[in-house]
Amino acid sequence: MCLLDAVTEWSESAIACRATSHADPANPLRAEGRLGAANGIEYAAQAMAIHGALIAGDDAAPRQGYLTSVRGVSLHVARLDDLPGELDVSAERLSGDANNILYQFSLSHAGRCLLEGRAAVVLDAAALG
Repeated sequence: MCLLDAVTEWSESAIACRATSHADPANPLRAEGRLGAANGIEYAAQAMAIHGALIAGDDAAPRQGYLTSVRGVSLHVARLDDLPGELDVSAERLSGDANNILYQFSLSHAGRCLLEGRAAVVLDAAALG
């Protein structure tokens, strides 16, 4: 399930993406015809995964990451499906090492923040031992 349409900008520490799938009636995250704002966390998680692949480079083997926690999440709207046009999805790497990463993320629409928070990602759960 790919929810993002494009990467619009990225660096070693951040990524910005664009999405329109929130308005798709066939979006697999919809429940009872609605896409609740908390589903924006999945949009952000996909941006984080793409960011990890981009900074790893072409020669690195893909690593499967796990979203282990989300903190400080603020939902500023109830739903996403009633917003026309594109969503802007951004994630910024705050700290991390080869196995654990902390991101700050946000979703916005027409300059208005819809949701924001922080997420921890583990890239190799077996290494936590």
